[in-house]
Amino acid sequence: MDWRSYYKEHTMTPEQAVGMIHDGDRVVFGHAVGEPIIFQRTMANMAEQFHNVEVAHMVYLGSGDYLQPGMESHFRHNALFVGGAARKPIAEHRADYTPVFFSDVPRMFRDGTLPVDVFAFTCSPPDERGYVSLGLSCDYGAQAVKSAKTVIAEVNPNMPRTYGESFVHVSEIDGFLCSWEPLPESAPAKISEEDRQIGKYIADLVRDGDCLQLGIGALPDAVCSFLGDKKDLGLHTEMISDGVLPLLESGVINGKRKQRDVEKVCVTFLMGTRRLYDYVDNNPMIRMLPVDVCNNPAIISQNDNVVSINSCVEVDLQGQVCAEAIGLRQISGIGGQMDFVRGANLSKGGRSIIALHSTTKNESASKIVTTLTTGAPVTTSRCDVNYIVTEYGVAQLRGQTLRERAKRLIAIAHPKFRAELAEEYAQRFGEKLTV
Repeated sequence: MDWRSYYKEHTMTPEQAVGMIHDGDRVVFGHAVGEPIIFQRTMANMAEQFHNVEVAHMVYLGSGDYLQPGMESHFRHNALFVGGAARKPIAEHRADYTPVFFSDVPRMFRDGTLPVDVFAFTCSPPDERGYVSLGLSCDYGAQAVKSAKTVIAEVNPNMPRTYGESFVHVSEIDGFLCSWEPLPESAPAKISEEDRQIGKYIADLVRDGDCLQLGIGALPDAVCSFLGDKKDLGLHTEMISDGVLPLLESGVINGKRKQRDVEKVCVTFLMGTRRLYDYVDNNPMIRMLPVDVCNNPAIISQNDNVVSINSCVEVDLQGQVCAEAIGLRQISGIGGQMDFVRGANLSKGGRSIIALHSTTKNESASKIVTTLTTGAPVTTSRCDVNYIVTEYGVAQLRGQTLRERAKRLIAIAHPKFRAELAEEYAQRFGEKLTV
């Protein structure tokens, strides 16, 4: 097959591409930076032509045109992870949330639990053999291409070409539209003094040769800022952002002591600035993996000394962690936290770390609580929790009794709330706790 002829014949206008959607379809967008920018904008502009179309995806970095009030009869969002643009529509019952492990999304596409009618995503231009790259978002896109009835690619030369399992041949795609839009960027978060203290505590738990999982935001960036003196760190992680660049460029992260994918950085998606995107472009050190591979605890644990670092909303005195909601108000999602907590716990010498500020903003409430807020889901169970870290210290909970867990958590709570927590401890365990 002459792929160039196929590509030319199947290249269309944005309106023609959006016209491939039918009423009642489930449309899945590429994840995060893989979102099809022009496609979603055109879809919103053509809203009057559609009825009862479900639009499903995880993190969303776009303008959210189809999420605006008045769109409900045309498009209804099914969030597999609740990003900023989806919080208000979900709270106002104009959109829905489906709880799901990130690693399970491809299987749900594959086995028909969540059948995909249309998959639209952004990719790099085809190479000389007719392969486009999923670029910065391999994750569920690799499976969605195989599962969708109709596949639409928004070809953008700004999308990096990444290595690993991120390539799709043009013959697997039904329609192409051209884009030169700048890719969405996520500026590094501002690191507070509390973030720095937490980062230092976590860095002290990291040893030379460890294999890290890091996320995005101030806390992971703070951790990275204290790892410059470590040696031969590995990286097998759900995602990376700009915070890891100094460690990669200096050789602190080199993957030499990994047991699988030696000297490679394994990741399923990336979010950050153009500097990060340029770093991973055509970089053979970066190995993109589908999320059901990258986030599989059995795969994660094949590396020794895995250290997973995640954050949360609150922790109760039993060690139960909620990382996705404030009571019944969904503000985030399960994502890959449990995948990596379990992968780290299964790893020889592995450690899982959950980090949080001791209080909400302005010290108005403790994030270490007697019981989780009414309606809040348990993201990470008390049996899976290992280390909890706040700016006041480290509480190692694995293998500890409920009594000892409560003591250790109260010791790293904000001093302002320790007496209140100690009262609950006395009622629960029948002994006074001096704080």
